[in-house]
Amino acid sequence: MDINTVVPPPESADSDVSLLHKMGYAQELSRRMGAFSNFAVSFSLICILSGGITSFQLGLSAAGGASIGLGWPLGSVFALVVAAAMAQIASSYPTAGGLYHWSSILGGKTWGWLTAWFNLLGLVFVVAAINFGTWDPFFRTLIAPMLGVKPESLGWWHQTVFLTLITASQAFLNHRGIRIASKITDVSGYLIFVVTVILVASLVIYSPVKVDFSRLVTFTNFTGVDGGQWPAQTMAMAFLSGLLLTAYTITGFDASAHTSEETHDAARNVPRGIVKSVLWSTLFGYVLVCSFVLVMPDIGAAIKQGTGFFEAILAPIPGPLRIVIELLLFFINYVCGLAAVTSTSRMMFAFARDGGLPGSKFLRKVNAHRTPGIAIWVSAVLAIVITLYGDAFSVLSAGSAVFLFISYAMPVAAGIFAEGKTWTEKGPFQLGMWSKPFAVAAVIGALILAYVGIQPPNQKVIYVILGLLAVLMLIWYGAGVRKSFAGPPIANLSKERREKIVGLEAQLEENVE
Repeated sequence: MDINTVVPPPESADSDVSLLHKMGYAQELSRRMGAFSNFAVSFSLICILSGGITSFQLGLSAAGGASIGLGWPLGSVFALVVAAAMAQIASSYPTAGGLYHWSSILGGKTWGWLTAWFNLLGLVFVVAAINFGTWDPFFRTLIAPMLGVKPESLGWWHQTVFLTLITASQAFLNHRGIRIASKITDVSGYLIFVVTVILVASLVIYSPVKVDFSRLVTFTNFTGVDGGQWPAQTMAMAFLSGLLLTAYTITGFDASAHTSEETHDAARNVPRGIVKSVLWSTLFGYVLVCSFVLVMPDIGAAIKQGTGFFEAILAPIPGPLRIVIELLLFFINYVCGLAAVTSTSRMMFAFARDGGLPGSKFLRKVNAHRTPGIAIWVSAVLAIVITLYGDAFSVLSAGSAVFLFISYAMPVAAGIFAEGKTWTEKGPFQLGMWSKPFAVAAVIGALILAYVGIQPPNQKVIYVILGLLAVLMLIWYGAGVRKSFAGPPIANLSKERREKIVGLEAQLEENVE
């Protein structure tokens, strides 16, 4: 029997609800996800077959093969350190708000409020970037020719209609309940493993190029080359810039945390979902991106092809097999966006539940399917709107990586000072003596990544950051939000709060379909 269809023992369910009550919240969302589903939602959102392909040129056109062979493992170690540090906190506080709650509890409501905005903006950027990548290369370059449509005939309006339709469909599936969305991400989780193996094997078997592993450790400064992603840089900076490939691909694992209130035995399964999704993505992703470098007829020519490099290395694969691979890649990328909408909407719901967003009264509402319906659709609309910007993918991918890793580092940084003081009760997942070393490494790495992510040609990201901070400070101080925003109610479990929790749960049981 599949792990996600097993009914948890009553004591497990009671424990989840009791822990949620202890943190001041009612069980409003439907707790339907098992251990694999929690892993799969992050694994599908990370999706090496999405970011590993669409942002591959961020690495290759930086320091060449070394950005892949050496840069991916280095970036992966950083991602694992961040994931482990986050997982330890998630085990203590398994709530839908994830990072927002952790930062508020460990660092105060102001720190939590800022974390929420960085995380939310990063997640909206992720939805947009993923669906933009699904459009090109997966639909426009690979699927459209199967339908007899020439890629060059598809313009901005076609792109906009496509992005609107798939984002709306992802919102609809989320709206209909976590059971539907999690079943689809479960299937995608299995397919990512299978398709990666088939794709890598096909590339190696049918490639006319003799495999040369030295390519993976050869430093070549491709910055400033026509068709590349980066302006001219030093070799050291080029290698650092190439790390954005891993940073953009291995991100989004906070989805496991955002679905905490929908996961059974969350204190254990959520941290496992975070760490395992990163671990398996780094391992399979490394094999994937290395295979791309090894089968390229000419690396210099591949850099000038942009995302077209992928179509070029697929060409030697026999037609029927190639078509199957391309269709499966399209489906997997679609589900990647589906998981991103799930994560974004849960974050928006949790922040609104504590009154942190404009329109919180509506955004925190749960529908008859026990999902945050309004938050789901608002997340989708925002993602569609920002894809209207012409130079979307490069800015969205860099921005999402920078914003998300900053938001990942903020609760971890707060934990460094809170551990052993205000943070004395930990969950089942603990790092022990490695707790603070991992936290310090995660914060330093996030700062380095943020620095790299705002370098040309992605300097527009820093304008967004500075603009966001200016607006947030104006709202915080000018609009008096610092006085009206109470933050998570964990330290304020009054009798009235407990009665409200019981009333909310009773009302939802009556209204559920």
